[in-house]
Amino acid sequence: MTMKPENTPPESAGTQTTMKADKSDGNSKTPHITVRNLTMGYGDTILMRDLDFTVYRGDVFAIMGGSGCGKSTLMRILIGLKAPHTGTVSYADVDFWSLSESQRDGMMRRFGVLYQSGAMWSSKTLAENISLPMELHTELSKNQIRDLVAFKLALVGLAGFEAYYPSEISGGMRKRASLARAMALDPEVLFFDEPSAGLDPVSAKNLDDLILEINQSLDATVLIVTHELPSIFAIASNAVFLDTATGTSAATGDPQTMLETTENPDVIRFLTRGRRDSARPEASDGNRQRNRQDA
Repeated sequence: MTMKPENTPPESAGTQTTMKADKSDGNSKTPHITVRNLTMGYGDTILMRDLDFTVYRGDVFAIMGGSGCGKSTLMRILIGLKAPHTGTVSYADVDFWSLSESQRDGMMRRFGVLYQSGAMWSSKTLAENISLPMELHTELSKNQIRDLVAFKLALVGLAGFEAYYPSEISGGMRKRASLARAMALDPEVLFFDEPSAGLDPVSAKNLDDLILEINQSLDATVLIVTHELPSIFAIASNAVFLDTATGTSAATGDPQTMLETTENPDVIRFLTRGRRDSARPEASDGNRQRNRQDA
């Protein structure tokens, strides 16, 4: 798969060295998830309305926005845990929410989910946590499951940790173990809810690298709910911004291109960590120094 260095992000995004896949060839893009006219909320409270965006096969897709805008609610709709008020979510050409419950359950087995907390069973070892989906949804033998568990743990850098309990490993290792469990059934789509929450910068960077490696080696489509700018600029090839001011999506596309082209001040403030609210680049440090001297 063709790789390119990540474009230099604004100074607020940090100095990530992670590489991300080049998916800029429009002719090769195949829609994987299509959201149209989607309105979501709880009861009479509407969080977002008329959402329209497309996730292409093989994307690392970031769902962005400020706190309380509905990012996690949108993910719950995409993975089948909550129905939208109106609108459609299509996987390829299948309208997900028009399916029967049993049909949705079958499709959901093609999803892998890493929850913000990790959601590992504390009373089970890592091997037992990862083997559980295989035991419930496949007819594999115990020996086959044991070998697959070892393989999944090796993929995330945890070879030999089968007998450890979640409480016996670090937060970053628990995130990786949760990712191994999310991959247990070889999903077509991986969903991550704030994957780097609670991690130190180095562990967060290592998790970004791992997500990209999984995306590229397994050719899986990845959706990430996040407000972590270093991760957004380092690994996301596509994104949607949920704007609380307008109650809908304010921008879609590659985050770096979004920053360079949008005129929406809320999007610019978010992507520059509030450093500016217009598309005009900030003055360089040298220019600011000269301006102070001239004054």
